[in-house]
Amino acid sequence: MMQLIYYTKTYKVFRAFPYESKRVASQAIASSDSVHRNISEGYCRRSIHEYLNFLNIALGSLGESVSGLHAYRKSKQITEEDFETLDNLAYKLENGLLKLVEGLEQKRDRKEWIDHLMVKESNVLYGSE
Repeated sequence: MMQLIYYTKTYKVFRAFPYESKRVASQAIASSDSVHRNISEGYCRRSIHEYLNFLNIALGSLGESVSGLHAYRKSKQITEEDFETLDNLAYKLENGLLKLVEGLEQKRDRKEWIDHLMVKESNVLYGSE
């Protein structure tokens, strides 16, 4: 749930941006939103290959988000306190994602991942043969 906290805090910081900076604020919010969406979409695909791909996309979005944070801090568009809060959350999120990727790669290599949720049942249960 760290990714949702990161998105929520990012949204709170950037929603107050003035009109002339709305495009920048929108991009900052979108990149943080992309992190949790890609994690979820990858998991729902059920394929280990696709899951890892989406986790790497999430890491890329997180990198985009952090890069923006540094620029916004340097240009004094966000406070030092907001930068520190978001940067620390991003750091924890990145480390968690990297550990997840590593663990999933190990599962993949040991062939311990099941790529589907389908349970095969007899047609008799449904009254047809």
